[in-house]
Order: sequence, then structure tokens, then C-alpha cells
Amino acid sequence: MARYTCSFIVSVPSEHLQPLLVELLQDCQLDIQYHTAEYIIGREVPGNVAFPKLVTVEVLIDKSKSTETETRMTIVIKNEELPLYLDNYCRQMFELIKQAIESSRHWHLIESLAG
Repeated sequence: MARYTCSFIVSVPSEHLQPLLVELLQDCQLDIQYHTAEYIIGREVPGNVAFPKLVTVEVLIDKSKSTETETRMTIVIKNEELPLYLDNYCRQMFELIKQAIESSRHWHLIESLAG
């Protein structure tokens, strides 16, 4: 299973971040399966790629370390594809979503740490 993670600190209050992330993930062609104030799951819609390549995105908003102006979040992007190549489909989707978060006009990116 391919799996990629990244943590971010963005300059937006945590209560405003969740609806902005839902919109961002939908813009990346993901269907939101579940969301709460601190957790979002989005899945790619079947039809464009083989079933094992369908990507699932999990976003955890860390309210325990949030301030009035900064919020921490972690994303996990995974699929059932074996990561036999460095530039696999899951990695490509990870880079697409990571770039969308880093360049969003809705907040200022303070820190990004890919793992």
C-alpha cells in the first residue's frame, strides 16, 4: 500500500479551516465521505483509474495546538497500489494535494513538513 504524509501550519483559525479544506479537496476531484470539526476523509471517485489506485485522503486538524491565528494539520494520502516506482499514482496525487494546500489563497502557509 502506498502512503504519504505531510504536516502543515497555516495562518487561519481552526474553526475556519475545516470548510476551506472540504472545498479544496472537492476541487481536487475528491468526494468527501466524512467530516467533523477535526477530521476529514475524502475519496477519489471510481472511473478514471483502476480500483487499487483510487486515493483516500485523511486530514487531521490539531485543535489542541491551535491558536487564534495558526492551525496545525496533518494529511495522509494512501491507496492500495504497491509503490514499485517513486513516481506512482498515489505520489502524484499527494504532490497535487500538497501543492493545492501550500498555494491556497485562503491562508498563509507557515510551515510544511513532508514525511
